[in-house]
Amino acid sequence: MLTIISFVFFITVFLLSALWILVPAIYGLPSIPTKHKRIRKALKLVNLQPDEILFDLGAGDGRVLLIAVREFGAKAVGIEIGPVQCVLIWLRLVASRFSDRAKIQLGNYYHADLKNADVVFVYATSKEVVKLASQLKRQLKHGARVVSISADFPEWEPTAFDERELIFVYHMPPREGNLTTYLLRNAK
Repeated sequence: MLTIISFVFFITVFLLSALWILVPAIYGLPSIPTKHKRIRKALKLVNLQPDEILFDLGAGDGRVLLIAVREFGAKAVGIEIGPVQCVLIWLRLVASRFSDRAKIQLGNYYHADLKNADVVFVYATSKEVVKLASQLKRQLKHGARVVSISADFPEWEPTAFDERELIFVYHMPPREGNLTTYLLRNAK
């Protein structure tokens, strides 16, 4: 009997682990967590305000949602393709008692409705941000902000940039340009 229980447990853990890695990898990248310190710095740089609505594209384990709600008083929506990640995030939100201020949506963020976003948080590759650019330009309202970790939008000039942490902030509608035009404009 113990052998059967051990086998079922092993298979369950194996399947959940495979879903954790494979589903997001099929649509882009596997979940790679961002350090809490870097998230806080990004949310400060983008000037996230209480009751603003933040969308986290590729919510991973939900840490951006929790920090945005707990420390900044924002409302948050995570878009995540991985079903295991969605269940984990939902459990974390319920356990932390923030399920009234944050929610998770199972889905592909390339098809997400972002028109209510005040801030969009993106931790993606250069290839993915290029694909996202037209969707963000089309959907985001005037004055909304995008904060991107590690990858810049190559045809947009950032409004703020943290060189050490590679954090890029853009205001909608984005100004044409790039990181070079930003650096030249802000050279002292």
